[in-house]
Amino acid sequence: MTQNALIIGASGGIGAAVAQDLETRGWQVTRLSRAHDGLDISDQANVDAHLEAQNGPYELVFMASGVLAAEGGAPEKALSQIRQESFEEVFKVNTFGVAYVLRHVPKLLPKKGRSVLAVLTARVGSIGDNNIGGWHAYRASKAAANQLLRGAAIELGRSHKEAIAVALHPGTVATDFTANYAARHTTVRPEAAAKNLVDVMLGLTPEDSGQFFDYAYKPIEW
Repeated sequence: MTQNALIIGASGGIGAAVAQDLETRGWQVTRLSRAHDGLDISDQANVDAHLEAQNGPYELVFMASGVLAAEGGAPEKALSQIRQESFEEVFKVNTFGVAYVLRHVPKLLPKKGRSVLAVLTARVGSIGDNNIGGWHAYRASKAAANQLLRGAAIELGRSHKEAIAVALHPGTVATDFTANYAARHTTVRPEAAAKNLVDVMLGLTPEDSGQFFDYAYKPIEW
């Protein structure tokens, strides 16, 4: 029986690679992105229009959209660099966008049978793991997305008994997204990161729902 996946942010490096990896494993993949479909996850009406048009159900919904900083800007290195316009732009994508998508997830996932909702966040969104500061908008927006995911997992647990909802950290992936910051970190190609993430998603158990994992299936503290 063919399994169906919905990839949101499917034109980005990680989203595209995850879609391709799933297809090689025999999944039927539906892709949504700004570049190819005009999906603007920062606009609730736009998200509603795109997701209400989906038939589903999908055994896997993977959200890979995100920004590091406002267009033309960079993550803050100090509190004095915080600017309202930049903060709002980052939150519109990384947090509000997640919330707008999550509104539709109960209708996108099957009521019965195993399903997975995975939201790509980042280790830097962990409050407990923050030991160096900086990157305030990005960190805060991802921490807020993690909280949204946690709440979604609880709600889904009441109506979709076999659904598993998790936040995932992909590692530092060699894409345009990280090009200006990757020199200080070991990077992996999108194809390798996608395989790691798909392996994790396919290996999740019901006990994992509501948790935060890295690409090696290791839990990350909130």
